[in-house]
Amino acid sequence: MAMFDWRGRNNRGEAVQGQLEAMTEGGVADQLVAIGVSPVHIALAKAAASADTESWLAKLNRKPVVDEDLMIFSRQMYTLNKAGVPILRAFAGLQASATKPAMVDLLKDIRASLDQGRELSAALMRHQVLFGAFYISMIRVGEMTGRLTEVFMRLNEHMEFERDVRERIKQAMRYPIFVMIAMGIAIVILNIFVIPVFAKVFAGFNAQLPLITRGLLAFSSWMLAWWPLLLALMFGGSMMIKAYLRTPEGRYRWDARKLKLPIIGEIILKATLARFARSFALSSQSGVPLVQALTVVAQTVDNAYIGSRIEQMRDGIERGESISRCAAATGVFTPVVLQMINVGEETGELDNLLFEIAGMYERETDYNIKGLSAAIEPILLAVIAALVLLLALGVFLPLWNMGQAAMGKGGG
Repeated sequence: MAMFDWRGRNNRGEAVQGQLEAMTEGGVADQLVAIGVSPVHIALAKAAASADTESWLAKLNRKPVVDEDLMIFSRQMYTLNKAGVPILRAFAGLQASATKPAMVDLLKDIRASLDQGRELSAALMRHQVLFGAFYISMIRVGEMTGRLTEVFMRLNEHMEFERDVRERIKQAMRYPIFVMIAMGIAIVILNIFVIPVFAKVFAGFNAQLPLITRGLLAFSSWMLAWWPLLLALMFGGSMMIKAYLRTPEGRYRWDARKLKLPIIGEIILKATLARFARSFALSSQSGVPLVQALTVVAQTVDNAYIGSRIEQMRDGIERGESISRCAAATGVFTPVVLQMINVGEETGELDNLLFEIAGMYERETDYNIKGLSAAIEPILLAVIAALVLLLALGVFLPLWNMGQAAMGKGGG
């Protein structure tokens, strides 16, 4: 295939231009007509003289494809499929209209795979790290059941919910994180610049200092003397923790511990269960067998501990047990949710009730996120107050004692 420059006019008569890849100029013309553009000029693209020089700079500054891009892609594919546009023409139009180079390359690769006769799910499998197992599995199910349009709509809704939860948690944690960083910077400045000055003043008094003051002076001296080792230990410790969390055992233990953290543990649990319920409902509604659906969903909850419990449910269903019984054995669902699962299984409305469960967990997650800042602020205030009190007592208590002693001597 070769790259062609083209100019033309769209349905509104506006002048448009761009580049497309095709075997011949006629192929470019067919693609443009398919997306509603009347071609005026088509010619082979001229390679820039500095292409080799600019290539590495372009790659260095290239923005990667993010979740928002995939969400827009899912919405666009839903619209194009609903309108009856053939999939090859749909990808040609998306490639021509994309502005991000990384997204253009992604669409180009998928389109090339489709041209070679591969299914869409197989083309997406080449980019599994980007799309994820759940997305690809849902596309495969949509192809098998002929409900690809609905699958794209459901995937877009699912990704919107995921983004909304992440953004709200980030917004709620922004203030506490900023305060903690400010406190750390303040402690470093005090130990490097402020406390050493007071240490010189106290050294000239030749008097017994209070225990708090001696502790602050000792910590400041140790920090000044051993700060390279301290930085090395912090860096080495963080690298070791990251390496441990990459192991299956480390991730499982950390994911289980996260659910028991004060304040945020409940939010993480409910958000994870909402993701499970919505993913399971979407898979089941699309016609995925229960065992296969639970296998895929276990990989999408982004929590190894909850994922292992979902796999436990899958194993129970494979043995012939009911869904409600297997869900109760996991120990992560509330009695109300277990009752809804039981009713859905008995009435054959499990899909709808799973969506109701997802909505319930999402509302509870939203409520807890809104109260997250209010719950953390008193703790931050208590920590700041304790720090200020410690510094005030350590610095000013010896000055106060010496002043009192001087007044007593003067009075005598």
